[in-house]
Amino acid sequence: MREFIQRFVHTHECRLLIVVVLMALFLSVHSPEFATLQNLVDVLGATAFIGILAAGLLVVIITGGIDLSFTASASIAQFAALTAANHYGIGWTGVFAIAIGLGVALGLINGLLVNSLRTSAMIITIATLNVFFGILLTVTGGADIFALPDWFNAGFEFVFHTDPNGDTYAVNLQIIALVLAFLATWLLLNRSNIGRQIYAMGGNPDAAQRVGFNVYRLNMLVYGYMGALAGVASLAQAQLVQSVSPTALVGRELDVVAAVVIGGASLIGGRGTVLGTLLGLALIAILQNGLILLGVSSYWSLFSTGLVIIAAMIMMAMETKKRHNKIVEPGAVA
Repeated sequence: MREFIQRFVHTHECRLLIVVVLMALFLSVHSPEFATLQNLVDVLGATAFIGILAAGLLVVIITGGIDLSFTASASIAQFAALTAANHYGIGWTGVFAIAIGLGVALGLINGLLVNSLRTSAMIITIATLNVFFGILLTVTGGADIFALPDWFNAGFEFVFHTDPNGDTYAVNLQIIALVLAFLATWLLLNRSNIGRQIYAMGGNPDAAQRVGFNVYRLNMLVYGYMGALAGVASLAQAQLVQSVSPTALVGRELDVVAAVVIGGASLIGGRGTVLGTLLGLALIAILQNGLILLGVSSYWSLFSTGLVIIAAMIMMAMETKKRHNKIVEPGAVA
């Protein structure tokens, strides 16, 4: 245990945890509403969409790739699943099967293009973002869905606390989906042979291929996994807002990328942890919630998120330089 703590205090995750704790303490002092149980539950529910997507994006980024089309995939999965629910009376199993199935299919298209074209995954997925989104708007005409099935609007929740005033606090669909997404990602990356291959591929794809790793299959797996979580996130968000809008999700990519990058994942691959992404998500959620509680204009939210990303990148660059200096001895030629 002592060795673990000694190693942890020198990690990016430890420094990020300190920042999160200090920010939470500051807001607890300056805004009494921040530290309430109700606010915590509300923030978790509101952040679930971003968090579920961040869990999927982490896996893609560790391989050295990136996917920026996940909001369009989520929009298609959401619209198709809940349209089917309205017209054919399918239940929870049906909507999740359609949303996840469509998300996986769209993710596999990204994986196939990345494998086949062998060019920048960023350019490819920006292109598929526009293609997917354009198809959705063409088919739907941009029309919203406000009438959703009663069972879907009701959702499901587990009450864990009732205060003296009789107010109840519950773990809802959004929180359950968020926890399961991070748990599944942790198991994939840390408790499976595939996870070790994903890290190895991101660290050195050529070496990974030489030792026998199937890079093609790994790419298909990680982009398909991203698509599956996009499907889950889409239903969690639709149940939260009680409606479906084809244009509501696209444009929220920055927060997802920010959570993963702030958490310490390297955009060149090979580095990233579930804990780091969870802390990056917490930082963004606390920052945005804090600005609202302090009465700061919502226009500052994007500025603050961008500033935090820049700070995280500077910190990571300094850590990389420090590690390089330890490897290269003084007087040696780098």
